Amino acid sequence: METKHLNVVCAIVRDGDKILCTQRLRKGPNYIAEHWEFPGGKVKQGENDYEALRRELLEEMDWNIYVGAKLGSIEYEYPDFTIRLTAYDCMAHDNDFKLLAHIDSCWLTPEEFAKLNWTGADAELIKQLWK
Repeated sequence: METKHLNVVCAIVRDGDKILCTQRLRKGPNYIAEHWEFPGGKVKQGENDYEALRRELLEEMDWNIYVGAKLGSIEYEYPDFTIRLTAYDCMAHDNDFKLLAHIDSCWLTPEEFAKLNWTGADAELIKQLWK
């Protein structure tokens, strides 16, 4: 059986020296449920990364963001699927978002990221972006 491959995009949203981190819902495999991630989601067929990221943040956070430059990309293999996770530098007009698809959020400096239990892919991305 062929492994499912997902193209996923995430937003690196800054507020001063802090970056927005979001906690996944209690659903899905135990290696991602309730883990922390950068907000974003899957790219649908026919969408580009920018469209997907704007759509995902509107759907999941009722938040209109500006998607800027690509920061980096990693491939990560989970037990039952692989993902290509691409991060974009994003800006928001305000921090007035709603958690419609997450159970928590926080603003942390990269030095504080180790306090959270990240998804495997986001942990790899952090290693790449904040060496």
